[in-house]
Amino acid sequence: MAQSGIPPVSSPALVPSEKPLTLVSRQTAQRRIRHLLDRVAKYVVGAGGLATIVSIMGIFVYLMWEVIPLFQPATISPELTVPVALTDTQASNRSHLMVGIDEYREVPFVLQGKHLQFFSLSDGIPMPEVGGELPVGGEPTSVIPMGLKGTTLSIGTDRGLVYPVQVLYRSDFQGDQRTIIPSVKVNDPVQVVPEGMGVRLHAHVKRGDEFQTVAALTGSGELWVTRIEEPGEFSFTDDVTVTKHRLVVPPQVHLTTLTLDSIGKRLVAGTMDGHLLAWEWQRQGFDAMPQSMAVGAAGDSVTVLSYLLGERTLVVGTRSGSVSTWVFSSGQSGGPLRKVHAFRSHARPVTNLSVSQRDKGFLTADDQGTVFLHYSTTAETILEIEGNGKAIGSLRYAPKADGAVWLGEDGTLQTYAIHNPHPEVTIQSLFFPVTYEGYDHPEMIWQSSSGSDEFESKLGLMPLMFGTLKGTIYAMILAIPLAVMGAIYTAMFMHPHLRAIVKPSLEIMAALPSVVLGFLAGLWFAPLLEKIFPAVVAIVGFLPLVIAGCCLLWQFLPIRVKRMDAYGLDLVVMMVAIVLTVAGCLMANHSIEGWLFGGNFKQWMLQNLGLTYDQRNAIVISFAMGFAVIPIIFSIAEDSIANVPRHLVAGSLALGATRWQTLTRLVLVSASPGIFSALMIGFGRAVGETMIVLMATGNTPIMDWSMFNGFRTLSANIAVEMPEAPHGGTLYRVLFLSGLILFGFTFTINTIAEMVRQRLRQKYSQF
Repeated sequence: MAQSGIPPVSSPALVPSEKPLTLVSRQTAQRRIRHLLDRVAKYVVGAGGLATIVSIMGIFVYLMWEVIPLFQPATISPELTVPVALTDTQASNRSHLMVGIDEYREVPFVLQGKHLQFFSLSDGIPMPEVGGELPVGGEPTSVIPMGLKGTTLSIGTDRGLVYPVQVLYRSDFQGDQRTIIPSVKVNDPVQVVPEGMGVRLHAHVKRGDEFQTVAALTGSGELWVTRIEEPGEFSFTDDVTVTKHRLVVPPQVHLTTLTLDSIGKRLVAGTMDGHLLAWEWQRQGFDAMPQSMAVGAAGDSVTVLSYLLGERTLVVGTRSGSVSTWVFSSGQSGGPLRKVHAFRSHARPVTNLSVSQRDKGFLTADDQGTVFLHYSTTAETILEIEGNGKAIGSLRYAPKADGAVWLGEDGTLQTYAIHNPHPEVTIQSLFFPVTYEGYDHPEMIWQSSSGSDEFESKLGLMPLMFGTLKGTIYAMILAIPLAVMGAIYTAMFMHPHLRAIVKPSLEIMAALPSVVLGFLAGLWFAPLLEKIFPAVVAIVGFLPLVIAGCCLLWQFLPIRVKRMDAYGLDLVVMMVAIVLTVAGCLMANHSIEGWLFGGNFKQWMLQNLGLTYDQRNAIVISFAMGFAVIPIIFSIAEDSIANVPRHLVAGSLALGATRWQTLTRLVLVSASPGIFSALMIGFGRAVGETMIVLMATGNTPIMDWSMFNGFRTLSANIAVEMPEAPHGGTLYRVLFLSGLILFGFTFTINTIAEMVRQRLRQKYSQF
């Protein structure tokens, strides 16, 4: 019977002991610290991810910032308008007028017959202290610029004399203030036609103190060529040689314009019936009869004619307003002319033409004062300046191609500033074939520079994009089978002890610097491959057969021997077979070359296949870049295969499936997202590789799938060209465009790869 009022007595062992207050407080503090660290880590990781995204976007924005100016349209702005008093004679005959300007566009000049006048661009005030009446005998009848560069003029007179006139500019600095000081020098005249005849049209070129050539057309239609040769520095005589020739002009042909190349060896004349006549210098004189080529419709007279910079292209303007460029066919000295480009036509006859001294641009004007700016390489008409209905007496492109000056027949001198920094860049010139000077057909070429200022830049990006794709494909052809098959064997069939050795060893390969691989590939492996190429061909043919034979023979060995694969006996046997096969082929290299290639594989390939073997070619890149990509693909693919749940593999084997069936129907399917990611990461690594392709390909920007030729990639091109590219110049920005293309290409590939990987992951998530 229980006694009420007496509290129960419990055993001390059954009553839980209370935790000390210090322990509770310590645990509480630890939990708070852990929560705080978790929160900090959350924000740090989030900030890091956000910073990565912002950095990528910043790179994209910066690339776009540098590329956008390439495609901005050209602009023109007026600078100065000055009235110039013209005599009635000068206003009615533009052949007596000539304008020009210095390279800083500060001091333009106007030549009216004998009178030369300079103006200050800052205020439009004439500069009477220089210029004035020139000491020229007779009345000027023809005024032209001499050559494409400089401001030397040539004045022909009614007495048959031609006067070279040098307009010189000197820069004078007073502190930070620059002043342009002009001066004039009239050289000794040259009698270019017989006395008593005047010069109606002429062309004049001079090369230093060596020689000068003048072609002159008289009022009666006679065409004379005078060549004056000065004694050279090492000549034994001081005599000046003067040679005159009267050229044959076909009957009933009226010449309208003349032009000479800078060495005086080719004379081209435009005619009233729309033809060009070309005379070529042959040893002691010009051809007896000119070659003729129609450049317009019958009766469409040639009104303006000039060489472009480099003197390989002729610009022709006609009375109908058409503007076109023509070249002499390559390989034929003085051969027939071939039309290259037709530009936007004027609505009225073309009356003026001025070519750039810096690039392939030129200005044309019609008799209503409308001015067009064209660019020969791209066949684009870049700018149009509406006329005021009055013809332009003389037109001149500024020396730096950043401005223009012209004198209207109403006596208005106008100067303009032209902002056109990248005329050679269009979508067409970057990504499509272009007909360049010296080429018969449109081609896609990359050649950014040359030893001459007259060079025509060729900035086609397609050869570089093609080279990037070619190098990547050849590298992946070698890397994908070896890396994926190696990953499958290592994860599924190799003994764990050997796997623990092989996998880290292969992963260490990824740590090799690409510059070392490129150095070895370019300076050691490429020459070696050239020597042992016949043996390599034999290895490619025999090695798969040897490996297949070893695998087949292994199946017939006793079980006791096959169990030794746990110790790597199968690998030892395979490696011995591979080494013996490779060694045997190398030892028989010369014999194989004789059996397969008749003793000289290069000559055999050229004669039978039409292929040229370059020492640094795509095969070298396949080995070198494949060596760099294999560890990446192998490591990720092997981890993906090894991470397939073991219980799924064990269940498949327990149900009677073989290891090969388990691999093909379960493991590869389950690991496909990881394997695909490995391939895409390896692909991205190959696309962006720089040093290996820079050092081992020869950097030849050609479009040829042959494995025996080199190539140039976008990344290697950036590394090669960027140190020499002027900041802010066309080449500089095109290289940034190359980087933007690489960025967009890798971003697109990675995006597509991630979408495919997620799709595969969802599809095979049941595994």
